[in-house]
Amino acid sequence: MESLDESNQGFVSIVALIELQWVLRRAYKVSREGVAGVIRKLLDAQELLVQESEAVRRALRRITDDINFSDALIREFDAAAGCAYTATFDSRATRLAGMKLVPAVDAEPG
Repeated sequence: MESLDESNQGFVSIVALIELQWVLRRAYKVSREGVAGVIRKLLDAQELLVQESEAVRRALRRITDDINFSDALIREFDAAAGCAYTATFDSRATRLAGMKLVPAVDAEPG
């Protein structure tokens, strides 16, 4: 970070953000709001360029106790692509407007 500045920015990809939030939540037990704070600091850092920063900011506004960053970001990208809804197997994700549960299908052995 010390070698970076506004004219020589580092890049933070969406994949890196998702991995960061996963590690912070699972390994370090950081709250969703804590993760959102870390991501906001990355967004505000002049020496960093965060991929799809406006979608990331919108997703951060959707985070609640029941809605995580990954699901909110997925929905943001899908809505931007013109999708009326996002199909998901994750019942918790359906707490987010625009997400619809895909019913489980019993797989038969064979």
